[in-house]
Amino acid sequence: MLNAGEWAALALSARVGVVATLVSLPVGIALGWWLARTRSRWRPAVETVLALPLVLPPVVTGYFLLVVLGPRGALGSWLAGMGLELAFTWRAAAVAAAVLGFPLMVRTIQVAVQAVDPALEQAARTLGATRMQAFRRVTLPLARGGITAGALLAFARSVGEFGATIIFAGNIPGETRTLPLAIYTGLQSPGGEATAMRLGLLSVLLAVAALGLGEWIRRRDRSGA
Repeated sequence: MLNAGEWAALALSARVGVVATLVSLPVGIALGWWLARTRSRWRPAVETVLALPLVLPPVVTGYFLLVVLGPRGALGSWLAGMGLELAFTWRAAAVAAAVLGFPLMVRTIQVAVQAVDPALEQAARTLGATRMQAFRRVTLPLARGGITAGALLAFARSVGEFGATIIFAGNIPGETRTLPLAIYTGLQSPGGEATAMRLGLLSVLLAVAALGLGEWIRRRDRSGA
C-alpha cells in the first residue's frame, strides 16, 4: 500500500501529465499536420528545433526554462507582474513535462497525417470545403488513432519527467514532488529503498499501460481503415 506522500506524488504526476498533454495537444495537432503537408524551406529548421528537447540533457532544458520563465527572466517577470508565478510550482512541472513530451507527440501525429492520402483533402476542397473544414472532417478522423497514440506517448513521457522538473519546479513535497522526484527522494533517504521500489514499479506499470493503450488504438484504427 502507498502512504499519503506516495499517493500525493501519484496524484500530482497524473495532474501534471494530463495538463501538459491537454495544453500541448492542439498545438501538436496543428504542427504535426503542417509538417506532414508543407513543402516550406523552413520545415527542416522547425524539425531541428522540435527535436532539441529529445537530444539535450533534460537538466539543460530545465535550466533554460528557469532562465526564461523564472522570476528574473524576461517572460517570467512579466507573468509574475500579471499574478502568475510559474517557477517552483506544479505549473512549472507541467510546463517542463509539456516541453519534453511535445516532440514525441508531434512526430507521432505527423506520421499519422502523412498516412492520410492528400487527395482526400483535395477532393473535399473541390466539393466546397475550406482547408480547415477538409482537415476537420477528413484528415482528423482518419488520423485519430495516431493522434491519440501521440497524446498517450506524451503523457507517459510527462509522468516520467525528472531532470527539467527538478531544476524548474524543484522538489517540494505536496507541490512539485512527482513520482520520479519521490523515487529520487526515497533513494536519498535512509530506509527509503522500499518507497523507491514501489513507486518505480508503479511508474513502469503506468508507462506500459499508456504505451499499450496507444498501440491498441493505433492497430484498431488501422484494421478498421
